[in-house]
Amino acid sequence: MTSTEVSSVRVPAPDREAWITVEGARTHNLRDVSVRVPKRRLTVFTGVSGSGKSSLVFDTIAAEAQRLVNDSYPAFVRNRLPQHPQADVDRLDGLMFTTVVDQRRFTGNARSTVGTASDLAPLLRLLFSRAGRPSAGFTPAYSFNDPEGMCPRCEGLGVVDDIDVDLLLDRSRSLRQGAIRFPAFAPGTYRWKRLVHARVADPDVPVSALSPAELDTLLHAEGLRLTDPDPEYPKSGVFDGVVPRLRRSYLRRTPSRLTEDERDALARVVTRRACPGCAGTRLNDRARASLIDGRSIADWCALPVGELRHVAAAVTDPAVAPLTAAIRDRLDALDAVGLGYLSLDRDSGTLSGGEAQRVKIVRHLGSALSDVCYVFDEPSAGLHPHDVHRLLGLLTRLRDAANTVLVVEHHPAVIAAADHVVDLGPAAGAGGGTVQFEGAPAGLRNTDTGTGRMLRDPIRLRRRPRIPRGSVTVAHADAHNLRDVTVEVPLGVLTAVTGVAGSGKSTLFAHVLPRQHPDFAVIDQAPLRGGARSTPATVLGVADPIRDAFSRATGLHPSWFSANARGACPVCRGRGVITTDLAFLDDVRTTCDACGGTRFNATALAASLRGRTVADVLAMSPAEAAELLADQPGITRRLRWLERVGLGYLSIGQSLDTLSGGERQRLRLARHLGDAGDTGGAHDRRIVLDEPTAGLHGADVDRLLALFDDLVGDGATIIAIEHDRRVIAGADHVIDIGPGAGLRGGAVVFQGPPHALADCAASVTGRYLREAVRGTGRPAALHAG
Repeated sequence: MTSTEVSSVRVPAPDREAWITVEGARTHNLRDVSVRVPKRRLTVFTGVSGSGKSSLVFDTIAAEAQRLVNDSYPAFVRNRLPQHPQADVDRLDGLMFTTVVDQRRFTGNARSTVGTASDLAPLLRLLFSRAGRPSAGFTPAYSFNDPEGMCPRCEGLGVVDDIDVDLLLDRSRSLRQGAIRFPAFAPGTYRWKRLVHARVADPDVPVSALSPAELDTLLHAEGLRLTDPDPEYPKSGVFDGVVPRLRRSYLRRTPSRLTEDERDALARVVTRRACPGCAGTRLNDRARASLIDGRSIADWCALPVGELRHVAAAVTDPAVAPLTAAIRDRLDALDAVGLGYLSLDRDSGTLSGGEAQRVKIVRHLGSALSDVCYVFDEPSAGLHPHDVHRLLGLLTRLRDAANTVLVVEHHPAVIAAADHVVDLGPAAGAGGGTVQFEGAPAGLRNTDTGTGRMLRDPIRLRRRPRIPRGSVTVAHADAHNLRDVTVEVPLGVLTAVTGVAGSGKSTLFAHVLPRQHPDFAVIDQAPLRGGARSTPATVLGVADPIRDAFSRATGLHPSWFSANARGACPVCRGRGVITTDLAFLDDVRTTCDACGGTRFNATALAASLRGRTVADVLAMSPAEAAELLADQPGITRRLRWLERVGLGYLSIGQSLDTLSGGERQRLRLARHLGDAGDTGGAHDRRIVLDEPTAGLHGADVDRLLALFDDLVGDGATIIAIEHDRRVIAGADHVIDIGPGAGLRGGAVVFQGPPHALADCAASVTGRYLREAVRGTGRPAALHAG
């Protein structure tokens, strides 16, 4: 019986009213999973990383619900919506309209801000159109995305890009020698020939010897009709200078393809600064001149959310009371999820995945819909324990509005607050995919599952920290909210950097520290280059050796085993999916029928190494691939680092755009450690990790800590910017930044061993660490370290 036939079986109405029923789910690593999820309740799905939580919640329940909703639309609309394959499940029943609130970052659209992403911007525009004096007009007059309100100089972007001539020119050289330091004007290129043959300046004398008039013409002329160019110059005889040409070709539009040399040159010679026409506010003079209580809409958007709450509360005009109440409610919600340090004019593309998800939560809080199923992917990621409790208030608000809330989580506080828990495991990948527990959180705590042990066992403080072998100084840091901070950073130990979200941790240690001490490598959660075509194998540097191994075994050229070269499927061009770009909507992706999603053509798939095709190898876990390629030590050594950083459940050919921020960061760490092995090991390696435990179960955190201990034992210096109390307790040294977020942060609150932090009354982190190690009134547990 097919999935469609089974799901149409009549079930009792009360059962469908009260439960989402899943029977025989086999998506990814799920092994005939059957569960019942209560409706209008908060259900948390737990288990080690890779155990099957996301496969059950996102790829089975949510995907099938969205597919069925999409099927209700006409074909014209349906073809323009995201496509979901039918779930591999025997029966699904009781599904609801489902909204997924994941950790995907907002797009890099320069016109999107925290204000627009949180839907606060329309409310502010309406408020100022009614109460601003003098009025600039209707709401479009206050929008930087509308011609009525945008600054004409920067067209509402708030910044202007331009060419730095001093960085562009090598004044010691002549034009013929390549004085223009940009690839498009390198000697021998088409544009170089135009400069040389235009005869607007002597091409054989150093640029420094040119007269001011000649240099100005060379650089800035536009549409100049030449009187005596060389015969080789184009017949049009019209000359444009270097700067206008670069602006037109690279600044006003982005070329579809940029070489690495062009990208590097642009990064070097293009400067970005606040627009002088609007001082970076994006708005025109009329919009900025309209005030409420002495502040413009630009002033409101520049304030931290925590401060803007009080400004909005001070507006007493009864004509706009409903508006100010709605604005205050949404600002309070942003502050409640730990985002009070953000300003509404901040580019949304600069937010982390966790920050972006919390903004999306706030956007849904004001919805008038009920009986909606909201699905969240680790909403506590990036949150200090102090803010996690406030997040729970928002999740329960959604539940209490007659909605069903499903949360994939590891945080003990979120698990404890659930009405119902589903624990999957017992391990990751092929070792997972079964239900270990269903029921109340208190019952899970008493089980012998990995999650039960994590909830039950107290966190242990390191009692005997390792002795540093020196230190480096970060001096007079004043970026963002830091206030002339100077701090000593110990070497040869594990240092945890703590503090509430927005306190200045990442600014100090992921930005200022490496600028002052470039020997520190920063490994964060930013997207990796390559996008959908890149995989863990390419990031680790083992893709080419694997192709070479296939080449030696088959006699075919290595390019046949690359989905980006000869081996690519001709239909999807090596992507494995067919993507339809829908402009402002999400892209529509469907698996390529020609290659079945493997990305390779028939010639590549017909060749094998020890009975396995290249597609088979890329679908393997690191351990499986290492076993198959055991005679390739360079490959196996790097693949084992994937295991050690906790990514053993991934397939080595998995697309990077399917990985979470935490997974991308640990992949970066594996690559860094693999490179260190090539150059003599981890001795004196200095690594800064920005929230390396994001998305990790407590058992996986312990495993990562064991890796850190091994690296420190080999001579490395590890700095972990963290909220996880396991990492803080297991560190040798803690630097706590705060005491609050934004303007209330930016100072060093504490420095010292973790057991002293637990006794520090001035530290918010210390209070939560103290609670964690004492459990329910028990004294702090200690280990020797």
